[in-house]
Formats: sequence, C-alpha cells, structure tokens
Amino acid sequence: MRPTRELFRHWARCRDGTITRTGMLRLMRPIRQKIDALLLRGAFSGNSKLVGMCEPRYAHRDWLWTFLDVEGVEPTNNVSERALRPAVIWRKLSFGTQSATGSRFVETILTVVETCHRQSRSSFEYLCAAMQAHFAGQPPPSLLTGV
Repeated sequence: MRPTRELFRHWARCRDGTITRTGMLRLMRPIRQKIDALLLRGAFSGNSKLVGMCEPRYAHRDWLWTFLDVEGVEPTNNVSERALRPAVIWRKLSFGTQSATGSRFVETILTVVETCHRQSRSSFEYLCAAMQAHFAGQPPPSLLTGV
C-alpha cells in the first residue's frame, strides 16, 4: 500500500502544479520498479489467491503505467465511472430495454448527452438540430470538436 500512496501523492502534486510532469516521472521511477517487483513476487508466491490477482497484472503491467507514458491519461478510471453512472442509474430505475434496438437507442442518446455535456453544449439543442437535419434529409451535426 505504501508505494500506491506515494504514487497518488506524486500524481496529485503534479496535477495541482506543485511539481512538474518531468519531476513526477523521475519520482515515479522507483515506485514503478517497487510495484512491478511486488507483483512479480505475488505471481510466484504459491498462494492461489495472490497468484490470481498478481499474475495478470504483472503480465499487463505496462497498462498500469499508461498514465506515465501518455500525458492526459489519469491513473484511475474515476472519470469513466462517473460518466457511466447516469446510465447505470437509468437502467436500474427503468429495468432496461426490451430489445436490441432499444438498447442501441439508449446507448446512442446517453452518448450524445455525455458528449454534449463534456463539450459544454446543450444536448437538447443538438438533438433538435439532429432531428431537423434528419427530416430535411441532411447529415446530422457533428459531435466531434472542431468539425
């Protein structure tokens, strides 16, 4: 747990500007080595539960460190979890859909709403424009930024 706490402490310092990204990368090098070594140790521990947890993480350990290799990637999936939360709540409250077509419709609408939200756009205005385009036989407005 100690290396993990250090990792998130350095990440938070980089995110708030207390240290530079280069400084964080330098501080993360020994933490990365320590965590990789702990995963390898667990993978060969002989404890079936520990092996089951550590072996796949060690095999794909590069994925754990994507946030160090690719600027803009966070070390957790919290942003994705928060984005999915409205869909999960909707499914729970509505008992889901009854067909594949209904599921595609819901996934499309929820994607449009989340994309518009992230772009500070009105999803209502976008959907109105998309329906007007559809009935006019034109392509829908783009959800891609800068297009």
